[in-house]
Amino acid sequence: MLKQIIWLLAVVLVVQCSQAADEWPQFRGPGGQGHAVATGLPVTWSESEHVTWKTAIPGAGWSSPVISGDQIWFTTATDVEGTPPGKSLRAVCVDRSSGMIRHDIEVFRLVSPPLLNAKNTFASPTPVLEAGRLYVHFGTYGTACLDTTSGEVLWKNEELKLDHKEGPGSSPVLHGDKLILTCDGTDVQFVAALDKATGKVVWNTKRTGKLNFVPDFRKAYCTPLVITTDGKTQVIVPGADQVIAYDPASGDEIWKARYVGFSNVPRPVFGHDLVFVCTGYMKPELWAIRPNGSGTVEESHITWKTKKQIPTNPSPLLVGDSLFIANDRGIFTCFDAKSGEELWTERVGGNFSSSPLFADGRIYISSEEGLTHVLKPGRKFESLAKNQLDGRILASPAVVDHAIYLRTDKSLYRIEP
Repeated sequence: MLKQIIWLLAVVLVVQCSQAADEWPQFRGPGGQGHAVATGLPVTWSESEHVTWKTAIPGAGWSSPVISGDQIWFTTATDVEGTPPGKSLRAVCVDRSSGMIRHDIEVFRLVSPPLLNAKNTFASPTPVLEAGRLYVHFGTYGTACLDTTSGEVLWKNEELKLDHKEGPGSSPVLHGDKLILTCDGTDVQFVAALDKATGKVVWNTKRTGKLNFVPDFRKAYCTPLVITTDGKTQVIVPGADQVIAYDPASGDEIWKARYVGFSNVPRPVFGHDLVFVCTGYMKPELWAIRPNGSGTVEESHITWKTKKQIPTNPSPLLVGDSLFIANDRGIFTCFDAKSGEELWTERVGGNFSSSPLFADGRIYISSEEGLTHVLKPGRKFESLAKNQLDGRILASPAVVDHAIYLRTDKSLYRIEP
């Protein structure tokens, strides 16, 4: 009987791991922190090596691919001819086996779209995928839910308006029956939750606390992170001049830490009972915060902080006791996550916007110039490979089974041994 129970538990574990390995549902993967359940991934590749397929992508977008089963989804924005010219905001589905485009669906259409930051697109937020449903977000231009089988748009919400100035950037987060959105503009700053079944607003919480008197310094583009600490769930949402933890059920504020910074992009990571947050432009810092406080906690719950080569775009990556960061100008640094001690720093060159990935015992990080560095994680710098593709890379990678999926400005690649 005991052997049967052990065998049954082993089968359940294998099934669970298989399901986890077959899913990449959101920005930075299943846990939202850049970790993949995968083995047998390639270390080296090129345009002619280890590319199973390469699919041309219509339009422009920096959303990362999300994957479930045989479907890969992402968003893009294509030009619409006319006077004045417009933009078609679209959801695209690619077959994971063949690389063929199966759906190409217009979700919203913009007439006379505003100017963007030259580095951004109208389709930069990464969608969220779950069984039978895709949730796409285009910032102030709208949020929608699609049926992944038919491609039918099930609901749209165009209520949450704000002035991004630079264009949309924050990706949505799915928690329980709610889709959580960050809306930090130059004019308004709030966090909202939609009912995932209907798209209706469940709660809308205005950012509290004094912000900079200059509107441009009030905006942010960070993707929230849901964590559980002391048995309670929090959603961590960095913004201009502060990071705030909310109750995802009600939107009530739990704690906040005040700093100086804006246009925040890096998604937080969580481990060792610490939340690691980058404070944004112009002089970014990295803070390690204990998330068990209430009220204003920057004087009481900061374990360590540093100003050394901190990114304004790529998110941190926590691997064991080591916290790895790649800043925008191609300087890699590794810290002891618990103490903040700098373990190593290496200048590799290039420009970086995408976030690093930990998979199959290695770190993968791509530059804007299309060069992916493969590193061995550890307490000293060790480069394993450098892999060049055509085109630019600002989208973060996805991993399912034995394959890495990389999006450039022109194509989507499936890369595997």
